[in-house]
Amino acid sequence: MEERQPQLPPIDEQKFRDLVVRKWKISLVLTACMLIVYFGFILVLAFNRELLATKIGENMTLGIPVGILIILLACVLTGIYVFWANTSYDKSIQDILKTMPRR
Repeated sequence: MEERQPQLPPIDEQKFRDLVVRKWKISLVLTACMLIVYFGFILVLAFNRELLATKIGENMTLGIPVGILIILLACVLTGIYVFWANTSYDKSIQDILKTMPRR
């Protein structure tokens, strides 16, 4: 006996594809930003350790505030993505769902 899959309501495929493309673009741009900064830090640490070992103040080196700024950048980039998702992405999802017929 062959089971039939329930028929899903049609969606606006072009809007959905555009939404997927936008989500990938913003995700990749934010990821690239984080990777560039993080690997830049690692490369400086590997090839110019003296720069990050430069003393600023009596008990602190330059590497500590730079590391803290990298962590803060990760939080900011996450905030940018969440802001975009809560405003643009969620609105686009709702627009797509409104075009689907109700059962």
